Amino acid sequence: MLLHYCPQCGSKLQPGFKFCPACGEKLPCPMVDPAEPAEPAPGPPHPASTREVNLGAVKASASSTLTRSPIRTTRRRSIKMPSSPAPTPVALLQTAPHADQKTLKSPRKRKTTPDNLEESEPNEVSSPQTPQPSQTPPSPSSQSLPSAKGRGKRAKRVCAVEPVQEGTEVCDQSGKKWRLVKLLYQTEVELTYEVQQASRGTTSDDWMHILRMGTKDGQMFVEQNFLQRAAKPIAVEKWMKKYSMDFLGIPACVGFGIYETYRFLIFPDMGQTLQSVVDREESLPERAVLQLAIQLLDALEFIHENEYAHADLHAGNIYVTTNGQRTKVFLSGFGHAFRFCPGGNHVEYRESSRTPHQGNLNFISIDSHKGVGPSRRSDVQSLGYCLLSWMTGTLPWGGITQRNSAIFAEKERYMSDIHGLMSYCFKKRKVSGALQCYLTQAMGLNYTEKPNYSLLKTGLNESLQKMGGRVSDPLVYR
Repeated sequence: MLLHYCPQCGSKLQPGFKFCPACGEKLPCPMVDPAEPAEPAPGPPHPASTREVNLGAVKASASSTLTRSPIRTTRRRSIKMPSSPAPTPVALLQTAPHADQKTLKSPRKRKTTPDNLEESEPNEVSSPQTPQPSQTPPSPSSQSLPSAKGRGKRAKRVCAVEPVQEGTEVCDQSGKKWRLVKLLYQTEVELTYEVQQASRGTTSDDWMHILRMGTKDGQMFVEQNFLQRAAKPIAVEKWMKKYSMDFLGIPACVGFGIYETYRFLIFPDMGQTLQSVVDREESLPERAVLQLAIQLLDALEFIHENEYAHADLHAGNIYVTTNGQRTKVFLSGFGHAFRFCPGGNHVEYRESSRTPHQGNLNFISIDSHKGVGPSRRSDVQSLGYCLLSWMTGTLPWGGITQRNSAIFAEKERYMSDIHGLMSYCFKKRKVSGALQCYLTQAMGLNYTEKPNYSLLKTGLNESLQKMGGRVSDPLVYR
């Protein structure tokens, strides 16, 4: 049988080859050209003649290599060569590849679905000829998730921040110096300090500021961009005046800057995080949850009207403070903020256009699980999950810690079964009619639909008034 190409690697062959000069594999049978008459079996070859034949074969191999496609040429160069002295041509032709070497194949693209988003990992094939420097394998949380049809964006590697020593002074963009007094909270990507201006004394009144610090190009960059674009103090004041409001829970950034590899933002003191309250209490009273919901809807309506979605609602991004006879609720943590309506044009619904599963997994919307750009309905639905968790202390997917796709599947299952969701969370307790009505409206929104904020707040406020409460009343957590 006449072979013109190697059955293993596809390289072009010359008559008389017993081994492929590209991959070294032994050919199935000797190459015999039927057009030439058979020759008698030769006697023992002279060493010089053997050398000439094999050298000719090597030259022919080099000549054939020049005519191959770029893909095959790259494949041939990727064969690992030993570090010992250069072998003779005979040894080069007869040397088989090492057992550890595998035929390089182009990585197959796999269609991404919510079930395999977490399990898939990008494969990188490097040439075995060039030794790669030793690298520390990334943690599972830092590996990027693939996206369907190659359109999704890779997740940025999450680097844990290290605390900065208390007493360190940082300088903001206006030249003011701030001293880090006490580390209040720490997460994997963020540090929160109590700070005071370094030029002043040490009175307690000067500590009424907090500094939030994270990686320079991470979530702090996104949050600073949002605050400068859509949440300037003058814009907040204008909104409050327009709707005759005496308070809106959008924090005012009074300073920002860079310290070494960190970016920081400075805010007036906003009290304690709601997460610290939730950690102390198994669940919150319905009255307190309704008060929180109405104030948070006010804040969401403001940022939505300024073309942004928050995209990461949870108790850790909410601050509460009580001054006198009023409790104020602040919405913070805009590290995942997304401009869903630039220039008044709503972005299209497109799965895997962003990194899937971004944000707190228990509370992000189904759109965020799918990698769809968060919209107004994403925030309204996320708030519904938060309210349900705060009121009952549980969620059907709260105990799932292994797979993002499993949490997504549970949320999708209850999307059209609000009654079942309420029954699971409330169990034998009386179901909150106000919350059930809110969730029904939230889950029925279309992607580009503007929520009826007035209707949502009216339903919650009516239930709150029946309990004898008002939005501005101090929160009672028991």
